Amino acid sequence: MAIEWLLTTPVLFYAGSRFFRSGYAELRHANPGMNSLVMIGSSAAYFYSVAALLVPGFFPAGTAESYFEAAVIVTLIFLGRYFEHIAKGRTSEAIKKLLQLQAKTARVIRDGEAVEVPIEAVVPDDRIQVRPGERVPVDGVVEEGQSYVDESMISGEPVPVAKQKDAELVGGTINKNGSLTFRATRVGADTVLAQIISMVESAQADKPPIQALADRIAGVFVPVVILLAILTFITWFSFGPAPALSFAFVTTVSVLLIACPCAMGLATPTAIMVGTGKGAEMGVLFRKGAALETLARMDTIVLDKTGTLTRGRPELTDFILVEGREDEVLA
Repeated sequence: MAIEWLLTTPVLFYAGSRFFRSGYAELRHANPGMNSLVMIGSSAAYFYSVAALLVPGFFPAGTAESYFEAAVIVTLIFLGRYFEHIAKGRTSEAIKKLLQLQAKTARVIRDGEAVEVPIEAVVPDDRIQVRPGERVPVDGVVEEGQSYVDESMISGEPVPVAKQKDAELVGGTINKNGSLTFRATRVGADTVLAQIISMVESAQADKPPIQALADRIAGVFVPVVILLAILTFITWFSFGPAPALSFAFVTTVSVLLIACPCAMGLATPTAIMVGTGKGAEMGVLFRKGAALETLARMDTIVLDKTGTLTRGRPELTDFILVEGREDEVLA
């Protein structure tokens, strides 16, 4: 038991110190959460075990047991957050790949000469030159030249798209074989690529409905557990057998220990992050976390990748019915 004490102390009070800081802050603001429950439950188990080790005669016969293994709660939480960190890393890797598509410099025409400037120095209405093989630095509209541009980063299409005067260019795409001069229309955070990166980052912070539900339940669950622990102590101390204080303490700690490792509070965020991370690993980026939950209820997915576009909107060109009535299926 003494060895368990030595091993548990640094795990609980060094590695798990963040739970004590956060838990204390939650209690101080009268808003107990999972950190409060971890702090109270693990502390109760630890100090109960220390008392059982140092003064075992204080406890009723057979109750001077060690609960130092309560430090496993802290270990399990960190393990869950480690898995969450791995999942986040997959999506972060996708974001890094998107960032690599951004050009670092642009060849801007100023005073009749092409000058290479950092991408941050480009402003709307700047005239920019793009040579063959270079990335388009920002969004814009072609003013001079003809070329084919690889827009696979946006459309997924491997076939380059013809560009000529008045055609729109998207920053991050690759100019293939001709030289183009275009006028910048969107720069910095306003470009299409920057907005895609922002959406992916926002999806990581977005809470799906199930996560919001878990937070609301935890907000009620924790105060209820603490209240039950207090009632348990009062009941055993008032009506329990002698020594009443010892039995009251044992039963109160038991309530806190059983409630402390709340699976819902740990599993929900981990499952969400694994889902979004696995999607990013396979090239599927979720714009919002809620989309991941919605996906579980889908039974049919319709993809329109290269269909005819009319003023930017998909247009149905053919409808092939396999079975059933056409009006019913279309409805």
